[in-house]
Amino acid sequence: MHYQTIKLSEELSKINDNWSPQLIGEMNDYQFKIVKIAGDYEWHVHPETDKLFFVIEGEMIIDFRDGQVRICKDEMFIVPRGLEIKPSSEKECHIMLMEPKSEGNTGGTVSA
Repeated sequence: MHYQTIKLSEELSKINDNWSPQLIGEMNDYQFKIVKIAGDYEWHVHPETDKLFFVIEGEMIIDFRDGQVRICKDEMFIVPRGLEIKPSSEKECHIMLMEPKSEGNTGGTVSA
């Protein structure tokens, strides 16, 4: 068997577009994705699953209808299923997402 680590900085260097997540690994029924974000994303909800955001570099904001949370480098936040959210970042921010395989595909538009 070939054992190899996943180097987040190398994987992030391959991403050119914001809000375009890339699959970097799978564990059981979960996918790990990295994504670069900047600016605002649209209001949306994940009715079937919680969503984990881990900030690798920078700072992001997740707005809720009744407040907001700021997530800085080396911090993570879990959004409970069913809450409407609007992710954003004033400057480019690098994050890792963890979600069930059924929640999305291996690339394309982020469902942050």
